Amino acid sequence: MPLTFTLDPSVTPDLRDGLLDLWTDVSNADGAVGFVPPVMREDIRPELVKHFAAMAEGRVRLLVGHDEDGRVAATAFLTFNTHRLMTHWLWLYTVMVHPRHQGMGYGRDLLAAAENAARSLDGIEAMRLTCRGGVGLERFYGSCGYKEVGRIPAAIRVAPGDDRDDIHMLLPLT
Repeated sequence: MPLTFTLDPSVTPDLRDGLLDLWTDVSNADGAVGFVPPVMREDIRPELVKHFAAMAEGRVRLLVGHDEDGRVAATAFLTFNTHRLMTHWLWLYTVMVHPRHQGMGYGRDLLAAAENAARSLDGIEAMRLTCRGGVGLERFYGSCGYKEVGRIPAAIRVAPGDDRDDIHMLLPLT
């Protein structure tokens, strides 16, 4: 069953809780979304609040995918550049698909929905994202049309002695 995607949904307590659960579950399944397991919802809450604040300021757009049961199953945050020379592209942050839905094509669906959302925005010509090396994400994003445009070796310290590359990827929209 496909996910239903919504750009800029109303932020309700149910959505907030669904996002917290998604981010926690993805992190605890060793997903590369800014945390290292084990994490609790309260560890993630401050980051989600920052995202909500940026949304309220108009700097970020939220894309959410709900499954057939109405649960938050996937998300991505589209973040505008504030630098006047870089307003023609945006960042794609916190790209997640719930572990129970992985391997079903929903990651590709999420990226396609994000691309469609970006194309609907005036003046946006490309999307950039970064991903953590060592887990194959660059291959996945590459298969979805993103090109690796930079790599910073050992920029992400997952744990002492476990440094990963910070991989920069770009999807032109024009």
